Amino acid sequence: MIFLDALDVSMVGVALPAIQHDLGLSTSSLQWVVSGYVLGYGGLLLLGGRTADLLGRRRVFLVALGVFAVASLLGGIVDDGGLLIAARFVKGVAAAFTAPAALSIITTTFPEGPERNKALSIFTACGASGYSLGLVLSGLLTEIGWRWTLLMPVPVALLALLVAPKVLRGRDERAEGGHDLIGAVLITASMLLLVFTVVQAPEAGWASLQTIGSLVGVAVLLGLFILAELRMRHPLVRLGILRSAHIVRANLGLLILMGSYVAFQFVAMQYFQNLLGWSALGTALAFLPAGLLVAVTSTKMGDFADRFGTGKLIVIGSAALAGGYAIFLGIDRTPSLGGMVIPGMILMGIAFALSFPSLNIQATNGVDDDEQGLASGLLNTSGQVGGAIVLAVVTAVLTSGGGGETLSIGALRSAIVVSLVLALVGLAIAATGLRARKAATVTEADENVQVYETV
Repeated sequence: MIFLDALDVSMVGVALPAIQHDLGLSTSSLQWVVSGYVLGYGGLLLLGGRTADLLGRRRVFLVALGVFAVASLLGGIVDDGGLLIAARFVKGVAAAFTAPAALSIITTTFPEGPERNKALSIFTACGASGYSLGLVLSGLLTEIGWRWTLLMPVPVALLALLVAPKVLRGRDERAEGGHDLIGAVLITASMLLLVFTVVQAPEAGWASLQTIGSLVGVAVLLGLFILAELRMRHPLVRLGILRSAHIVRANLGLLILMGSYVAFQFVAMQYFQNLLGWSALGTALAFLPAGLLVAVTSTKMGDFADRFGTGKLIVIGSAALAGGYAIFLGIDRTPSLGGMVIPGMILMGIAFALSFPSLNIQATNGVDDDEQGLASGLLNTSGQVGGAIVLAVVTAVLTSGGGGETLSIGALRSAIVVSLVLALVGLAIAATGLRARKAATVTEADENVQVYETV
């Protein structure tokens, strides 16, 4: 599923300028082609993860994958911006159930340790391969017609539907407990409202009554959700899972990684195609080094995690991510491939190769099998909500700093600064994880010395 999801994301990203031109969308409206998907994905991930635990991961995966295929087909044949956004929303809803189900199938199949780390590194390699293949295909297909980029995931999804029942054999384990319908309604409503609010804020105004009122509504819904979960016998989200510092850091890390990169990709597509006039294929090839680097190295990340620890890999990855964004602050009307584009993309590829599998490992370690869907849902929610929030902020920067719909180098640089600042925040958070681990190691050593002296 991560292959399919990455394939779809990269293909749609390259096709955005063509979609904008053909359907007559403004820059603020264009973001909804991305945000419509994120709205359904981020709003329902927690429900999707818990549903996979309760109803069976294989069953939920197969049903949602079928819906994903149908929504992909509809998105490729509609001829209206609103209908396209609606199809993308339904597709995101389907992904909200397939993604945590797929990840939890892996984490419950392989025991915690080297085997699971290796499986998760292969999981990452599949995503990177899908992203890289999507870039090449989208560049070629967009030259023919952008609709083909939306239709391409359909045969891939159908093939997965045929193969999955034969591969995913064995008993479809289900977690014990009832359905927390109240919690599901409250958390889904709060996530949908949050994502909708941040996506709509650039158009409505960040200080408008609509935006402020919606954010207050989000806070109220989240408060009611917390109260409900504390009283439920079988809560949708066991809040105690958030007491694990490494799980919180992993979720914050993925929020920043995905949020900053989704926003950067949107900005870069506008820069390469709308400002510089590059072709879709040329733009796709500019992004290709990052995807290829992740695809080639990801299978080794499990061994690296076993040897060096996920904390160190995330710190290095965060530093590489910040470096990649910093290089792109040098954008102008005559960009250097060797001095800016390729080095920047390589650093971002290093960042994803090191950070993405490490964050997945951190987020699922120490979690019981009956809550792996929940842990996966939390992690994916962080990534999708981060993408929606940062994309909304960057879109506001582009439309306000560029004089409406006219892009400028200054506006593009300001938008990239948003991603750079977030990457630096992510680096600081990752560094706290290293300090916490070092402190724990020192404490453990002192305790061992005390025991030895007592003996």
